[in-house]
This record gives sequence, C-alpha cells and structure tokens, in this order.
Amino acid sequence: MSGLSAAINLAKAGYDVEVYEKNKDAGMRFNGDLQGLENWSEKKDILEELKEMNLEINFDCDPFSKVTISNCYKAKDVYFEKPLFYLVKRGSFPSSIDYGLKEQALNLGVDINFEKTIPISEADIVASGPSFNKVFGIAKGIIFKTDSSDKAIMLLNNNVAFKGYSYLLITKGYGCMATIVFDELNRINSCFEKTKEFFENEFKLDIKSPKELSGIGNFSLRNIFEKDGKLYVGEAAGLQDFLFGYGMRYAITSGYLAAKSIISKKDYKKIVEKKFKNKIRAGFVNRYIFEKIIDKDSSIIINKLDYLKKNLYSFYNYNLRQRIFYPLAVRSLNKKYPNLEL
Repeated sequence: MSGLSAAINLAKAGYDVEVYEKNKDAGMRFNGDLQGLENWSEKKDILEELKEMNLEINFDCDPFSKVTISNCYKAKDVYFEKPLFYLVKRGSFPSSIDYGLKEQALNLGVDINFEKTIPISEADIVASGPSFNKVFGIAKGIIFKTDSSDKAIMLLNNNVAFKGYSYLLITKGYGCMATIVFDELNRINSCFEKTKEFFENEFKLDIKSPKELSGIGNFSLRNIFEKDGKLYVGEAAGLQDFLFGYGMRYAITSGYLAAKSIISKKDYKKIVEKKFKNKIRAGFVNRYIFEKIIDKDSSIIINKLDYLKKNLYSFYNYNLRQRIFYPLAVRSLNKKYPNLEL
C-alpha cells in the first residue's frame, strides 16, 4: 500500500512511474484478512485523510464504533463517537484495499511490472514490506463466511495470545478470526487453537468455508527513511505500531509523503520523522507498559477501559508520561528484543 500510495500521487503530478512487484499481483501477502484501518492516532478521520492524499475509496470499508474487550472471563463493550476503525479486506481480489489501490494506479497509467524485481540501487522508493530478520510478532487465523451478526472483539489473555491479542471480526457475513503472538513466537499454533475454541463456544459461531491466514510484523526504532538517495516507506522503513501492529495508516501516509517530497523537492527524511518519530516512540512505551500489565493481570485493562478510551489519542502521540517512561522502556525491551535494533 505504501508503494501504490506513492505511485498514485507521483502519477497525478505528471511523473512516469514504474512499479516492480515480486509477486504476481498486489496484496499477495494476504489471503482475504480483515484488518482495521485505525482511526485513533490522528484527530482527522482516516477517510478524509485518504481523500486529501489523492486516494479514492474504491474498496470495502466498513466503520466500527463499538468494540468488545475480553480477557476470557470478563468482557466490556466500548462505544466511540466516531468510528474507531474501518474494516478493510487485504488481498488480490476486487473489494480489497490492495486491489483498489492497484486499480487507481493502473488507471493513472502507472506501469506495474509483476513478478519482477530490480536492485535497490535502481529504485527511487523502496516499499518492500517487513524484514524477516526483524520479526517481533506473528499472526495465524482464518477467514470464513458466516450468518453471525457484525462484531469486533479483542481478546487479551496470555494463554490465547501470548504478549499479544486475539480478535474476531465479522462484517456483512464475512468473518476473520486470528491470534497475534509476540516474543515467544513458537506458541502461535496452540494459542490460535485456544482462541478458536473460545470464540466458537462463546458466540456459537457458524464457520463456513474457512481459509487459513498468516502474517508477520516488524519494528525498529532505528528507522531507515532514506539511504543512498533511496526513500524507504511503510514497513520497509520500520513504520509500525509496536503495541498492536496497526500499520496501514502509517504505510499509506509514508508513501504519500515520499511522493510529496519528490514533487516539491523537499527533504523526505525530515518530513517523515516529524510525522512519525513521536508516534513510534509512543507505541514503544505502550508495548512496554502493556507487557507489564498483561503478565500481571489482564483484567486491569478491562477495568480501565473508560480511562483508556478517553486518552486514546494521547497514548499514540507521545504524552508526558510516555516521555518519562521512554528510557526505561528502551533498556527493558532492548534486552528482550535485541534483534530488532531498538
């Protein structure tokens, strides 16, 4: 998405754009996953921002203003005045966000070379996705058809999602269930089986035509935004939320900023650092605090949901408390995740 966002904006500005994609289509990393296009890290609605970034909404995009948080024993519904996120599909098929952005690029005359790569030395923008050398989280789950009602549920419990979370998302008869595990990644299979058992028993799900999904996430505080004149965007630049791994908004925005820097001949590194540096640090401290809480008692989060809801924007924009905790978080997580170059 970061590369297509850049390509679309460059093409609209009159540039001849070539994209090289190693897979046979856009979105091949995914298998129809439902993902949340987050709407809490900025005050402006993400759909409004997409339009300002010259992107059309030509893909399924379903708003959710209610989410249920559970720890398997206790659950609470949380309601928001505006959509907390928009559910989008990921993959290489019509109605997915990947397919939609690809079509926008093609309609503007962007030349997309599928199943082809070029050396980084020949590229202007690098949007190659996450590095397998810096994996901090792994996901496993299923997509399925269902007659169950729309819902968005997050599950916080180390037995079903070690250091991470599980979720159940259903919109318009289309469901997605997954577990995301951090740190001890070998737990993923057992965690997902426990997640599936819980959701099936709790909500009496009718799961039809299930298909497996999987994915990885990476993170770094030593972000590479520009190297040897090449602009790095999305997860190739290490742009990812270290707490829960919400990165689509970051990816799309970074692609837009890369294109804008080329068009206006401005310093991309300065622009993107100003936009994301504090958000990355905030997510880093959030991860540190979350692991402390989840190891002790996940019900603390359930009991504090009203407070968390009220301060959600602040938690993603490096508030005073996060600035105080930051040095401690760096020391602690640097020992736990040395391969992430924190």
